[in-house]
This record gives sequence, structure tokens and C-alpha cells, in this order.
Amino acid sequence: MRLILVFVALVSFGPALRAQTAAAPQPATLEVEVVKFSWSKERLNWQHNPFGGPNENFHEMQMRARAEKRLTDAKRGNSADIKKIESDAKADVKISEARRENESAEVPRYVFLYRTSIRNGSTKAIKEIDWDYIFYDVGTREELGRRQFTSVQTIGPGKSKELSFMVPTPPTRRISVNSLDKKERTGLEEQVVVVRITYADGSVWQLQ
Repeated sequence: MRLILVFVALVSFGPALRAQTAAAPQPATLEVEVVKFSWSKERLNWQHNPFGGPNENFHEMQMRARAEKRLTDAKRGNSADIKKIESDAKADVKISEARRENESAEVPRYVFLYRTSIRNGSTKAIKEIDWDYIFYDVGTREELGRRQFTSVQTIGPGKSKELSFMVPTPPTRRISVNSLDKKERTGLEEQVVVVRITYADGSVWQLQ
């Protein structure tokens, strides 16, 4: 399954099929260079500071700000209002603490960020590029995993750009989505292959 990425300023999630392009003159040779590539494992919903206690998330910050405002407003009124607001604030704190305990008990999940930097060595602008991130066994050269991406991205003549996708799919079955292991990369060889390029003038290069 191929993923399509439209670059605005964000990384997009989601599967899609490679778009079919009408027949057009095909360049004889590929004038695109894969400059570098890498992948990383990112933990989801990470809200804790490894050098201190738990961080206050945005929702908790909103709750605290509302409670402080209610208390300030109540001080202009009677004592009964103040006591009620203080009681409500304590209840909010208990809810937040219980939610944090539940989150810490959950099994951590990870997503995977795949990157490649592409240099366009042709005289034409690229408007779309299909690329595969492939993983092999170092010893046997057996293909262990292939992640297919389509980046809808303009790359001018002589220019380089980084393409990236964040997806829940690990490189291979050897790599867990629930834990972090520094030895997971052992025995893996990686390669990025450009499969198809659509140029701004409508011409197409296709890997044979």
C-alpha cells in the first residue's frame, strides 16, 4: 500500500494508491540522486519529562486556568462561592491525577518516521515522486520489509528536498510497536529506491 504526502508544513498520515498518470515522453535516464535516508521510532503520547516529574499537558493547563479565574471572580462575591470553587478545583485535580495514573499504566505505542533526501539533477521540476524504503537481512540479503510512499512535492532543477512520512507500520516484523530496543537495527540493511517520477511538464520516468 502506498502513502501519498502533500507537503504544506505538516507530516501527513494515511494510505493511498499511486496516482495513474497519462502517457507522456519518458526520460531515458534517471537524473535523481538519493542523498541520504534514515528511519526512527517515536513514542506516542509522550507527556513526561525524563529529567523531572510529569509535565502539565494542555488540557490540564486549561482546567487550572479556568479554576484560577473562577476563584478570582468568586473573591469579589461571597465566601460560599469561594468554598464551592475551591471544592471543584480539588475535584479537578483528583480527576487529572487519576487520568495520569491510567496513562502511565498503558502499554506504550510507537510510530515510525521514514526520511529520505532527494536531489533533482535534471533540468525539469519534479512534482511527484514514488519511493520505497526497503529492509534486507544483512547475511542472506532476503527482503524483510518494504514501505512504499508517494510524495506530492515540487523539487526544482538542481534542488534537494527531504521527504518524510510518519506511519504506525514498523520496518519489519522484527521491530516491536510496543517497546524500544537499541538492538532492533542489528542485522538490518536499508536502501531507498526511486520507483517513479512525474515531472511538471507531464513526462514520467518509471523503474523497469
